[in-house]
Amino acid sequence: MQHGPAVRRRKLGAELRALRTSAGLTSGEAARLVGWHQSKVSRIETGTSGVKPADVRLLLDTYGVADSQLRELLMVLAGSDDSDGRHHWWHAYRGVLPPTYRDFISLESQAGAMRTLETTVVPGLLQTPEYARAVTSAAVEGLPEGRLDTLVEVRLARQDVLRADPPLELSAVLDEAVLRREVGGPGVMARQLERLVEAARLPQVRLQVLPFAAGAHIGVTGPFVIFSFSSTSDLDVVVLDHLTSSLYLERKEDLQAYTEAFNALQIHALSPEDSLDFIAGTAAGA
Repeated sequence: MQHGPAVRRRKLGAELRALRTSAGLTSGEAARLVGWHQSKVSRIETGTSGVKPADVRLLLDTYGVADSQLRELLMVLAGSDDSDGRHHWWHAYRGVLPPTYRDFISLESQAGAMRTLETTVVPGLLQTPEYARAVTSAAVEGLPEGRLDTLVEVRLARQDVLRADPPLELSAVLDEAVLRREVGGPGVMARQLERLVEAARLPQVRLQVLPFAAGAHIGVTGPFVIFSFSSTSDLDVVVLDHLTSSLYLERKEDLQAYTEAFNALQIHALSPEDSLDFIAGTAAGA
Protein backbone atom coordinates (compact mmCIF):
# COMPACT_ATOMS: atom_id res chain seq x y z
CA MET A 1 0.00 0.00 0.00
CA GLN A 2 1.68 3.18 -1.20
CA HIS A 3 1.07 6.77 -2.11
CA GLY A 4 0.32 7.64 -5.73
CA PRO A 5 3.71 8.74 -7.09
CA ALA A 6 5.47 5.59 -5.78
CA VAL A 7 2.89 3.18 -7.14
CA ARG A 8 2.94 4.92 -10.51
CA ARG A 9 6.73 4.62 -10.71
CA ARG A 10 6.53 0.93 -9.91
CA LYS A 11 3.80 0.31 -12.45
CA LEU A 12 5.65 2.26 -15.10
CA GLY A 13 8.87 0.39 -14.34
CA ALA A 14 7.20 -3.02 -14.43
CA GLU A 15 5.62 -2.27 -17.80
CA LEU A 16 8.90 -1.02 -19.25
CA ARG A 17 10.62 -4.17 -18.01
CA ALA A 18 7.97 -6.35 -19.69
CA LEU A 19 8.32 -4.40 -22.95
CA ARG A 20 12.11 -4.77 -22.85
CA THR A 21 11.77 -8.52 -22.32
CA SER A 22 9.29 -8.76 -25.20
CA ALA A 23 11.82 -6.96 -27.38
CA GLY A 24 14.37 -9.68 -26.54
CA LEU A 25 16.78 -7.33 -24.80
CA THR A 26 18.66 -7.62 -21.54
CA SER A 27 18.87 -4.54 -19.33
CA GLY A 28 22.53 -4.18 -20.33
CA GLU A 29 21.71 -4.33 -24.03
CA ALA A 30 18.94 -1.78 -23.63
CA ALA A 31 21.27 0.52 -21.74
CA ARG A 32 23.90 0.35 -24.48
CA LEU A 33 21.33 1.09 -27.18
CA VAL A 34 20.19 4.30 -25.45
CA GLY A 35 23.63 5.28 -24.19
CA TRP A 36 22.99 4.82 -20.46
CA HIS A 37 24.57 2.85 -17.66
CA GLN A 38 22.78 -0.41 -16.87
CA SER A 39 22.05 0.78 -13.33
CA LYS A 40 19.81 3.55 -14.69
CA VAL A 41 17.65 1.03 -16.55
CA SER A 42 17.47 -1.10 -13.41
CA ARG A 43 16.44 1.84 -11.20
CA ILE A 44 13.70 2.82 -13.66
CA GLU A 45 12.36 -0.74 -13.90
CA THR A 46 12.26 -1.24 -10.13
CA GLY A 47 10.63 2.14 -9.57
CA THR A 48 13.34 3.22 -7.14
CA SER A 49 13.90 6.47 -9.00
CA GLY A 50 11.83 8.83 -11.09
CA VAL A 51 12.11 8.93 -14.86
CA LYS A 52 11.77 11.81 -17.29
CA PRO A 53 9.09 11.55 -20.01
CA ALA A 54 11.80 11.98 -22.64
CA ASP A 55 13.61 8.91 -21.26
CA VAL A 56 10.42 6.85 -21.37
CA ARG A 57 9.84 7.92 -24.97
CA LEU A 58 13.41 6.88 -25.86
CA LEU A 59 12.92 3.44 -24.27
CA LEU A 60 9.59 2.91 -26.04
CA ASP A 61 11.19 3.78 -29.37
CA THR A 62 14.09 1.44 -28.64
CA TYR A 63 11.69 -1.41 -27.78
CA GLY A 64 9.66 -0.79 -30.93
CA VAL A 65 6.41 -0.02 -29.10
CA ALA A 66 3.91 1.22 -31.69
CA ASP A 67 0.65 0.96 -29.68
CA SER A 68 -0.31 4.65 -29.41
CA GLN A 69 -2.75 4.09 -26.54
CA LEU A 70 -0.18 2.21 -24.47
CA ARG A 71 2.48 4.81 -25.23
CA GLU A 72 0.16 7.61 -24.17
CA LEU A 73 -0.73 5.87 -20.91
CA LEU A 74 2.91 5.21 -20.01
CA MET A 75 3.82 8.78 -20.86
CA VAL A 76 1.08 10.02 -18.53
CA LEU A 77 2.44 7.82 -15.74
CA ALA A 78 5.79 9.48 -16.37
CA GLY A 79 4.20 12.92 -15.99
CA SER A 80 4.22 13.86 -19.65
CA ASP A 81 2.08 16.37 -21.51
CA ASP A 82 -0.44 15.18 -24.08
CA SER A 83 0.98 13.71 -27.28
CA ASP A 84 0.17 16.93 -29.12
CA GLY A 85 2.27 18.94 -26.68
CA ARG A 86 -0.53 20.43 -24.60
CA HIS A 87 -0.44 20.30 -20.81
CA HIS A 88 -3.03 18.16 -19.12
CA TRP A 89 -5.74 20.49 -17.90
CA TRP A 90 -5.09 19.80 -14.21
CA HIS A 91 -1.51 21.11 -14.52
CA ALA A 92 -3.01 24.59 -14.32
CA TYR A 93 -4.08 23.76 -10.74
CA ARG A 94 -0.67 22.49 -9.61
CA GLY A 95 -0.45 25.09 -6.86
CA VAL A 96 -3.89 24.22 -5.49
CA LEU A 97 -4.21 20.43 -5.75
CA PRO A 98 -2.12 18.04 -3.63
CA PRO A 99 0.03 15.55 -5.58
CA THR A 100 -2.14 12.56 -4.65
CA TYR A 101 -5.23 14.29 -6.06
CA ARG A 102 -3.39 15.16 -9.28
CA ASP A 103 -2.33 11.51 -9.54
CA PHE A 104 -5.94 10.42 -9.07
CA ILE A 105 -7.13 12.77 -11.81
CA SER A 106 -4.44 11.64 -14.24
CA LEU A 107 -5.34 7.97 -13.69
CA GLU A 108 -9.04 8.79 -14.03
CA SER A 109 -8.42 10.61 -17.30
CA GLN A 110 -6.60 7.64 -18.85
CA ALA A 111 -8.60 4.73 -17.42
CA GLY A 112 -10.98 2.79 -19.61
CA ALA A 113 -13.27 1.85 -16.73
CA MET A 114 -13.89 2.88 -13.15
CA ARG A 115 -15.72 0.87 -10.50
CA THR A 116 -16.58 2.65 -7.28
CA LEU A 117 -18.40 2.00 -4.04
CA GLU A 118 -19.70 5.14 -2.34
CA THR A 119 -21.12 4.96 1.18
CA THR A 120 -21.50 8.62 2.12
CA VAL A 121 -21.61 11.00 -0.85
CA VAL A 122 -22.42 11.00 -4.56
CA PRO A 123 -19.39 10.12 -6.74
CA GLY A 124 -17.53 13.22 -7.88
CA LEU A 125 -18.14 12.43 -11.56
CA LEU A 126 -21.90 12.65 -10.97
CA GLN A 127 -22.14 15.67 -8.68
CA THR A 128 -24.00 18.86 -9.54
CA PRO A 129 -22.12 22.15 -9.01
CA GLU A 130 -24.21 23.00 -5.94
CA TYR A 131 -23.74 19.57 -4.38
CA ALA A 132 -19.99 19.63 -5.12
CA ARG A 133 -19.72 23.00 -3.43
CA ALA A 134 -21.60 21.85 -0.33
CA VAL A 135 -19.54 18.65 -0.01
CA THR A 136 -16.21 20.42 -0.51
CA SER A 137 -17.10 23.15 1.95
CA ALA A 138 -18.06 20.57 4.59
CA ALA A 139 -15.01 18.39 4.00
CA VAL A 140 -12.50 21.23 4.28
CA GLU A 141 -13.69 23.84 6.74
CA GLY A 142 -12.60 27.43 6.51
CA LEU A 143 -11.74 27.42 2.81
CA PRO A 144 -11.41 30.89 1.29
CA GLU A 145 -14.12 31.54 -1.25
CA GLY A 146 -11.70 31.65 -4.17
CA ARG A 147 -10.08 28.33 -3.29
CA LEU A 148 -13.50 26.74 -2.84
CA ASP A 149 -14.50 27.98 -6.30
CA THR A 150 -11.35 26.43 -7.76
CA LEU A 151 -11.88 23.03 -6.14
CA VAL A 152 -15.46 22.90 -7.40
CA GLU A 153 -14.23 23.92 -10.86
CA VAL A 154 -11.79 20.99 -10.80
CA ARG A 155 -14.51 18.58 -9.68
CA LEU A 156 -16.71 19.59 -12.60
CA ALA A 157 -13.83 19.50 -15.11
CA ARG A 158 -13.18 15.89 -14.14
CA GLN A 159 -16.64 14.97 -15.39
CA ASP A 160 -15.51 15.47 -18.98
CA VAL A 161 -14.21 11.88 -18.97
CA LEU A 162 -17.84 10.74 -19.25
CA ARG A 163 -18.20 12.76 -22.44
CA ALA A 164 -14.86 11.79 -23.98
CA ASP A 165 -14.48 9.62 -27.10
CA PRO A 166 -14.47 6.90 -25.97
CA PRO A 167 -16.00 7.79 -22.61
CA LEU A 168 -14.94 6.36 -19.28
CA GLU A 169 -17.18 3.42 -18.35
CA LEU A 170 -18.44 4.10 -14.84
CA SER A 171 -19.94 1.40 -12.61
CA ALA A 172 -21.05 2.75 -9.25
CA VAL A 173 -22.69 1.11 -6.26
CA LEU A 174 -24.26 3.67 -3.93
CA ASP A 175 -25.31 2.88 -0.38
CA GLU A 176 -28.81 4.16 0.30
CA ALA A 177 -27.29 6.59 2.80
CA VAL A 178 -25.86 8.52 -0.16
CA LEU A 179 -29.39 9.25 -1.34
CA ARG A 180 -30.83 9.95 2.11
CA ARG A 181 -28.11 12.28 3.41
CA GLU A 182 -29.30 15.82 2.78
CA VAL A 183 -26.32 17.78 1.45
CA GLY A 184 -26.69 21.50 0.86
CA GLY A 185 -30.40 21.62 1.72
CA PRO A 186 -33.56 20.14 0.14
CA GLY A 187 -33.26 22.04 -3.14
CA VAL A 188 -29.65 21.06 -3.75
CA MET A 189 -30.40 17.44 -2.89
CA ALA A 190 -33.45 17.33 -5.14
CA ARG A 191 -31.41 18.54 -8.12
CA GLN A 192 -28.65 16.08 -7.29
CA LEU A 193 -31.06 13.14 -7.30
CA GLU A 194 -32.42 14.32 -10.65
CA ARG A 195 -28.85 14.37 -11.94
CA LEU A 196 -28.36 10.77 -10.80
CA VAL A 197 -31.48 9.72 -12.69
CA GLU A 198 -30.14 11.40 -15.83
CA ALA A 199 -26.72 9.77 -15.38
CA ALA A 200 -28.22 6.33 -14.80
CA ARG A 201 -29.71 6.47 -18.30
CA LEU A 202 -26.34 7.05 -19.98
CA PRO A 203 -24.98 3.95 -21.79
CA GLN A 204 -21.53 4.38 -20.23
CA VAL A 205 -22.89 4.55 -16.67
CA ARG A 206 -24.10 1.59 -14.59
CA LEU A 207 -25.63 2.82 -11.35
CA GLN A 208 -26.88 0.50 -8.59
CA VAL A 209 -28.29 1.26 -5.14
CA LEU A 210 -27.52 -0.90 -2.12
CA PRO A 211 -30.63 -0.42 0.05
CA PHE A 212 -30.64 -0.46 3.83
CA ALA A 213 -32.74 -3.62 3.58
CA ALA A 214 -29.66 -5.44 2.26
CA GLY A 215 -28.27 -5.31 5.78
CA ALA A 216 -24.56 -5.48 6.58
CA HIS A 217 -22.32 -5.98 3.57
CA ILE A 218 -18.65 -6.11 2.65
CA GLY A 219 -18.70 -2.44 1.74
CA VAL A 220 -19.18 -1.32 5.36
CA THR A 221 -15.38 -1.12 5.58
CA GLY A 222 -15.48 2.00 3.45
CA PRO A 223 -15.60 3.39 -0.11
CA PHE A 224 -13.06 2.49 -2.78
CA VAL A 225 -12.30 2.98 -6.47
CA ILE A 226 -10.91 0.47 -8.97
CA PHE A 227 -9.33 1.90 -12.12
CA SER A 228 -8.96 -0.43 -15.12
CA PHE A 229 -6.96 0.28 -18.26
CA SER A 230 -7.77 -1.17 -21.65
CA SER A 231 -4.11 -1.33 -22.75
CA THR A 232 -2.93 -3.56 -19.93
CA SER A 233 -4.43 -4.95 -16.73
CA ASP A 234 -0.99 -4.65 -15.12
CA LEU A 235 -1.74 -0.95 -14.60
CA ASP A 236 -5.04 -1.52 -12.78
CA VAL A 237 -5.11 0.02 -9.31
CA VAL A 238 -7.35 0.34 -6.25
CA VAL A 239 -7.63 3.74 -4.60
CA LEU A 240 -8.66 4.28 -0.99
CA ASP A 241 -9.43 7.90 -0.14
CA HIS A 242 -8.69 9.30 3.32
CA LEU A 243 -9.13 12.69 4.92
CA THR A 244 -5.63 13.95 4.18
CA SER A 245 -4.35 11.57 1.48
CA SER A 246 -5.12 8.71 -0.88
CA LEU A 247 -3.61 5.24 -0.82
CA TYR A 248 -3.01 3.13 -3.91
CA LEU A 249 -3.05 -0.68 -3.89
CA GLU A 250 -1.40 -2.43 -6.82
CA ARG A 251 -0.75 -6.02 -5.74
CA LYS A 252 -2.68 -8.65 -7.69
CA GLU A 253 -4.03 -10.04 -4.41
CA ASP A 254 -5.46 -6.62 -3.49
CA LEU A 255 -6.96 -6.10 -6.94
CA GLN A 256 -8.57 -9.53 -6.83
CA ALA A 257 -9.97 -8.97 -3.33
CA TYR A 258 -11.52 -5.62 -4.20
CA THR A 259 -12.81 -6.86 -7.55
CA GLU A 260 -14.53 -9.78 -5.83
CA ALA A 261 -15.92 -7.41 -3.21
CA PHE A 262 -17.33 -5.11 -5.88
CA ASN A 263 -18.87 -8.05 -7.75
CA ALA A 264 -20.53 -9.19 -4.51
CA LEU A 265 -21.87 -5.69 -3.89
CA GLN A 266 -23.39 -5.58 -7.37
CA ILE A 267 -25.15 -8.90 -6.70
CA HIS A 268 -26.65 -7.64 -3.43
CA ALA A 269 -27.57 -4.24 -4.82
CA LEU A 270 -30.74 -3.45 -6.76
CA SER A 271 -30.56 -3.95 -10.52
CA PRO A 272 -29.79 -0.83 -12.60
CA GLU A 273 -33.46 -0.65 -13.61
CA ASP A 274 -34.76 -0.99 -10.05
CA SER A 275 -32.08 1.41 -8.84
CA LEU A 276 -33.31 4.03 -11.30
CA ASP A 277 -36.84 3.64 -9.94
CA PHE A 278 -35.50 3.79 -6.36
CA ILE A 279 -33.61 7.03 -6.99
CA ALA A 280 -36.60 8.57 -8.78
CA GLY A 281 -38.84 7.54 -5.88
CA THR A 282 -36.44 9.07 -3.37
CA ALA A 283 -36.39 12.28 -5.38
CA ALA A 284 -40.18 12.35 -5.33
CA GLY A 285 -40.21 11.96 -1.57
CA ALA A 286 -41.24 8.31 -1.56
